Amino acid sequence: MTKIILFNKPFDVLTQFTDTEGRKTLADFITEKKVYAAGRLDRDSEGLLILTNDGKLQQRISNPKNKMSKTYWVQVEGNPPEARLELLRKGIELKDGMTRPAKVKKIAEPYLLWERIPPIRFRKNISETWLEITITEGKNRQVRRMTAAIGFPTLRLIRYRIGSWTIDGIKNGEWILL
Repeated sequence: MTKIILFNKPFDVLTQFTDTEGRKTLADFITEKKVYAAGRLDRDSEGLLILTNDGKLQQRISNPKNKMSKTYWVQVEGNPPEARLELLRKGIELKDGMTRPAKVKKIAEPYLLWERIPPIRFRKNISETWLEITITEGKNRQVRRMTAAIGFPTLRLIRYRIGSWTIDGIKNGEWILL
């Protein structure tokens, strides 16, 4: 029987089940056995991680050739003008090549935002903006590198959606079995 777990991964958790350095891992949260992450989410990123026992589904989700869309809520330093966001919409050159065009829009602070521990450092003289960015590939730390490339570094990154799966109704640090 195929198992699909939707996990709302907290900040500072590794997307693996073991760690020799004592850091938090999936094993600190996921009690289901013989499931594996479909793709990765960096330790300093939060939000949706899908785990499954189905290798074909895992490949379909994680292989960039399948162009499964992923939506991120991204808090950036500053307020990027539309001309800068347009660079992301057309595709931007990173060290490992051009990105595919992304869907990018400014949004209000996400409606189901949770407190991050530790919190983002607040600086009263520097504004912050939330973006919703949807990509169809998954280069290493791609969204962070994209916002840095247009001059607006990422402060907080939350993956909201993969394909049709979202974190709606899943509290941070919790998971559901579909």
